[in-house]
Amino acid sequence: MTALDGFIAGLPKAELHMHLEGSLEPALMLALAKRNGVELPYATVEAAEAAYDFDELQDFLDLYYRGTSVLRTAEDFHDLTWAYLERVRRDNAIHVELFFDPQAHTARGVAFVTVIGGIESALLAARRQCGITSRLILCFLRHLSEAEGFATLEAALPFRDRIAGVGLDSSERGHPPSKFARLFRKAGELGFLRVAHAGEEGPPDYVREAVDLLGIDRLDHGNRALEDPALVERLRKMQMTFTVCPLSNLRLKGVARLEDHPLRRMLEAGLRVTVNSDDPAYFGGYLGENYRAIARALGLDRAALATLARNSFLGSFMTPEERSAALGRLDAYLATAG
Repeated sequence: MTALDGFIAGLPKAELHMHLEGSLEPALMLALAKRNGVELPYATVEAAEAAYDFDELQDFLDLYYRGTSVLRTAEDFHDLTWAYLERVRRDNAIHVELFFDPQAHTARGVAFVTVIGGIESALLAARRQCGITSRLILCFLRHLSEAEGFATLEAALPFRDRIAGVGLDSSERGHPPSKFARLFRKAGELGFLRVAHAGEEGPPDYVREAVDLLGIDRLDHGNRALEDPALVERLRKMQMTFTVCPLSNLRLKGVARLEDHPLRRMLEAGLRVTVNSDDPAYFGGYLGENYRAIARALGLDRAALATLARNSFLGSFMTPEERSAALGRLDAYLATAG
């Protein structure tokens, strides 16, 4: 381990962009399939790992939804969530904000209460045992209709106190944010915070729509906003948080090499950028691995890495008290890290 790796390992940080279903490792997927009697086209962990190879977002999504088929019971969702929390704890994440896709489960006959009950039990255990605070963000699948999104929002209302916000994920191309303008307006009226994937595959106009039509509080990905200097300046003035996912961008061929990644340019433009893992089981890297990989590729120093960690708390949906405590831990660490 290099000195910089050690610095990253000890750096208190938050993760703001992680799809819970995207943390389903091949071994756990096969174990849950066996437990629930679900047939998969993979006989071994090695065969499943070989399938985790794809050329673009849609290839990944096809595999992702196949993986969700093994999630049937509250115990399954607990085990999935706990496995992620145990892993990210080793990266010194002290706060996490998790996306989950209820539509991918309710469409298979899995009750909403089963999904959220299993996830929440693991989050509460992590808070008690590990001191990891958390928030849940319900994502609407953008390849489905807005009407289906409204039905999911209605189903979520009995669990309103457990869900901090709503988001928008799945296939971006051909599904602009404007498709969900009324849904997000209603979610805002109900008091949900709002985030959306935009500018990963879609053009800068998708980012603009997410801001203007969805009223987002945070931007997921957003890389392609850099193609529009006026938009960049607007987002800088708004202090809009970007949840950037370097290894995901590499794996999905958003960049040819990590050395080409726009994260340094985003920092230099004064944007509030954060580092996240997206779907770590599929993209080959959890939170710490994303920090280490992008630091090496772009030659980021400790000051830049500290800024990324600070941004993760500033851009989070923590309470003011939680945020103040987290920033205090970060400052204490930086004072002693040398």
